[in-house]
Amino acid sequence: MRRPGGRREFAVDIRDRQTIRCAIYTRKSTDEGMDRDFNSIDAQREAGEAFILSQRSEGLVALSESYNGGGFSGSNMNRPALQRLLTDISADAVDCVVVYKVGNSRFIVGNSG
Repeated sequence: MRRPGGRREFAVDIRDRQTIRCAIYTRKSTDEGMDRDFNSIDAQREAGEAFILSQRSEGLVALSESYNGGGFSGSNMNRPALQRLLTDISADAVDCVVVYKVGNSRFIVGNSG
């Protein structure tokens, strides 16, 4: 949702925060091509970091922790990186999750609250 002036409005109340800690979740269903020097997971992470950087005036900051679910099916929750991310959200270490939607070339940004 956009506020007047085109500023992004987040579903979580972050007005008291100067920094919005953003986790970047990346995944690929198979491990095909994962041995390349630069693969789909790397591209997703790089694109997520660029998006967050473009929103720095809103206080977004990329967390350095990698949540890379490469090689695990999206059909269930049995993905180690996803479980780590959920644990970090529960521990209040993450304010926002950024996911690159492959195919549409867009980002899905959601609060973790």
